[in-house]
Amino acid sequence: MDRRAVAERYRLFPIFLIPIFVKNSFQNIEGTFDIYPGAQRATECTEIWSYLEGIIDEMMANYGYSEIRTPTLEHTGLIARGVGQTTDIVSKEMFAFERGNHSYVLRPEMTAPIMRAYLQHHLDQNPGVQRYYYIGPCFRAERPQKGRYRQFHQFGAEVIGTDDPRADAEVIALMTDLYQVLGIGDTTLKINTLGNAEARATYRDALVGYLTPFAEQLTQISRDRLSQNPLRILDTKVEAERVILENAPLITEYIDEESAINYESIKRLISSVGIPFVEDPMLVRGLDYYSHFTFEFEVKGIGAQNALAGGGRYDSLAPEIGAKAAIPAIGFAAGVERLILAMENQDLCKEHGSVKYDVWIIAVGDMAHEKAFQVASQMRKSHLRVGMELGHRSMKAQLRLANRANSTFAIIIGDQEVKADRATVKDMETGQEQEVFFSDLVERITKSST
Repeated sequence: MDRRAVAERYRLFPIFLIPIFVKNSFQNIEGTFDIYPGAQRATECTEIWSYLEGIIDEMMANYGYSEIRTPTLEHTGLIARGVGQTTDIVSKEMFAFERGNHSYVLRPEMTAPIMRAYLQHHLDQNPGVQRYYYIGPCFRAERPQKGRYRQFHQFGAEVIGTDDPRADAEVIALMTDLYQVLGIGDTTLKINTLGNAEARATYRDALVGYLTPFAEQLTQISRDRLSQNPLRILDTKVEAERVILENAPLITEYIDEESAINYESIKRLISSVGIPFVEDPMLVRGLDYYSHFTFEFEVKGIGAQNALAGGGRYDSLAPEIGAKAAIPAIGFAAGVERLILAMENQDLCKEHGSVKYDVWIIAVGDMAHEKAFQVASQMRKSHLRVGMELGHRSMKAQLRLANRANSTFAIIIGDQEVKADRATVKDMETGQEQEVFFSDLVERITKSST
């Protein structure tokens, strides 16, 4: 198919923008990366991802959260209405496109899709409060840099159906426990309250009133936010703007009494289980659906930002995407890549960066190859991790593979061993060898592995 035909078929780009396809010339798109076994970079290493996802699954199960999966592709309107038209995500960072009369987007975040699924499938009819967690890719058209990618992965949790402060404290405890299990230290938990919608609107007006006389001293980005989303200015990293904000009004001065009482309850709860925190009245988060309690976990050294995870209460999200009334909900989102970078910085990845095999089977000879295949099948049914070369390398070369595979044992099978109905079992750490009948191999390896 020539370039003109490709352009006409897919209607994606002008013809002159479609490259001439050259064999073996493709690489991954900037801001994305492959994840593959044995990768030197921790963020690209399959084994580290598998380890981390296993820990997340186990932790979520301990807390009673069930996994939920939503499509990567969503309607643009869902994200625009849910996240907010004036947010950076919607105005600058979405990968959106049209197909026929419909507009779609590669999801830039997961909370709005999960609330959409909650409403669509009437999950409120399930008994009790609903606890969900997720792991999956998201997409934002950001400038690629350390800790920021165009395709990145999030995991998170959502508690839907209660405004009890214990729900807010629970997601904080969940994240804290996860970091402890992984061994990540030096994290800082920052918390704040945004009050209800009325309080937030009043504070917005007060902040605009304060910042307007300084408009000429603000960057163009902050001047745009002043008219569209002024609370985002509080996130600025520009030192001159930080100085201006030192005397700005604080949102905590505008919150309603009910929100203040709720905030105090959350602080007591997380303090009661020994979780330290720092109150940050400038912490507002970047999405329009947040209200009341909001929080962020930070750690140094993970790239463009220090945030490991963040979240808050989003009771007003449901009406924005079609619900008849507000639905109380609290949740967090955490970047998987950022978590791996934090683990790498604290030297926590080395022991998880490769697969350790229970057994590596070494076969030399036609009869041995067939017998090795049968032995491998039997051992795998006994839940042993078994490796085996599928070529015709020498025994010496296969032993090197067993070493590289971090195998505990090597089982050596030659044609003579097949005739004698026994194999040689080699302890890869001590070098000791022992002849074992084929019928006893599973028992021999299993006992030594426990």
